[in-house]
Amino acid sequence: MTTTPPPTGASRAHSFNAAAAQYGANRPSYPPALFDTIEELAARPLAGARVVDVGAGTGIATALLRARGADVVAVEPGDGMAAEFRRGLPDVPIVRGNGNALPLADAGADLITYAQAWHWTDPARSVPEALRVLRPGGALALWWNTSALDIPWIDAQTDRIERHFGRDGVVAKNGNGVRTALADPSGRLDFAHRSVRWSRRVPLDTHLANIGSHSIFLTHGEERAIAFLAEERTRLLAAFPDGTVEEVYDVELLVARNA
Repeated sequence: MTTTPPPTGASRAHSFNAAAAQYGANRPSYPPALFDTIEELAARPLAGARVVDVGAGTGIATALLRARGADVVAVEPGDGMAAEFRRGLPDVPIVRGNGNALPLADAGADLITYAQAWHWTDPARSVPEALRVLRPGGALALWWNTSALDIPWIDAQTDRIERHFGRDGVVAKNGNGVRTALADPSGRLDFAHRSVRWSRRVPLDTHLANIGSHSIFLTHGEERAIAFLAEERTRLLAAFPDGTVEEVYDVELLVARNA
């Protein structure tokens, strides 16, 4: 009997392109308090700032940065994600590339942001690239929406995902317990860390489509994903009989300024 090898980091990173519309429609956004905290730690307002949003995906963070008055350029490597981005934000410039080799000039950005994307980079390459593109006094901001594991139903769901897909399938814990050493093993960046809690109430279908858009579901085969989501629907309807789920998140934020 042969076993299917676990998906590689590259295959997981590329998996979003086939599910870009699902991703854009169902993934959680970010709270205003996050951007207030970024301004505090970066020591400058977003309004008027030249911002590079790397790994922009479908533009969830890009749109919010722009709404705060930032002049945003997006960087995205994936065909499907870039196409979805252009549909939603046709007047925002987007260039193809990734954080390991930014297709941008030196010292041109006040702020570089990575929303749910830094873990797809190689910090040995992405840290020097960020420092190259940032202006003196500019800042690098990394953040992740992480599921609040002190909420019992969320912790239980996380355990079920782990049992179904294995330890590499703990989607809900992606980014939890973020450590600056993992963000920059070289120690060149002095990160400040903040956590911002928020929640959203969504229909059960949106919640299931959200977790189903994570790379572990997209790369372990449609049959396994469908089986898990069908069982999860039954469990959650018992817990939320009105069909509305309250997702609770802690946004883990790291910000470092370029000396």
